[in-house]
Amino acid sequence: MILKTMHNRLKHLFYSFLLLVISPLFLFAKGNPEELFAKGNSQYAKAQYKEAIQSYQEVLNTGYKSAAVYFNLGNAYYKLGEMAPAILHYEKAYKITPGDQEIHLNLQLANLKIADKIEVVPEFFMAKWWKSLVLFFSTHVLSVFAVAFFLLGFALLIVYLFAVSVSIKKPAFYAGITLLVLGLLSIFIVNTQSNYLNSSSQAIVFNGTVNVKSGPDDKSKTLFVIHEGTKVTIKQNDDNWLKVELPNGNIGWIESVAVKEI
Repeated sequence: MILKTMHNRLKHLFYSFLLLVISPLFLFAKGNPEELFAKGNSQYAKAQYKEAIQSYQEVLNTGYKSAAVYFNLGNAYYKLGEMAPAILHYEKAYKITPGDQEIHLNLQLANLKIADKIEVVPEFFMAKWWKSLVLFFSTHVLSVFAVAFFLLGFALLIVYLFAVSVSIKKPAFYAGITLLVLGLLSIFIVNTQSNYLNSSSQAIVFNGTVNVKSGPDDKSKTLFVIHEGTKVTIKQNDDNWLKVELPNGNIGWIESVAVKEI
């Protein structure tokens, strides 16, 4: 009776976890990111930059987020001389792979072509290390890992329940528990990664010239002016206004429509 109860509980857990971890995989049903990405690369190689941008954007529309897609999208905009969207997508790519030197170099080159030359404070190495760890695998790969870990974990626990030999039961139990823990860890990293990628604490200025005000209204005093392509950190959101900070420490208010969030 006890054995049957344990077996039923394991089955219930198995189906619950399986439903939880396979949901991200349904993103692939919206399109084929690999084919769209290859199409964009082909168009880019033929100097069809506008068409390449459209293909890369279609990749993103499927829900697939990749540093390579953002990077190539930034390159296409760079070739067209559109620095603000180029910087925006380079920043999105660098956010996913903060240690990539090629992305960093292209981002520097794009920043040389904008009006505001503001020195960026280097990121603390521990924060960069944590991001690299969380972003080492994509969400899709981690989802596949989670499914595999849970399937194998539950399979080994079933072996543990029905095996007669102690020499088989003991390793099957510990291996099964280890795989389930790895499955839960994969889900935790997926959730952490998703929250990080969807957070928008920084933005790129898209208006040609933006007056930075002392308060969240047009009548406030203009403190200084920033231009298209400049990156700002969002400190506060007040209706249609954003309190932003520049890398040099200057703070003020700008209209939210003047920027696009990273």
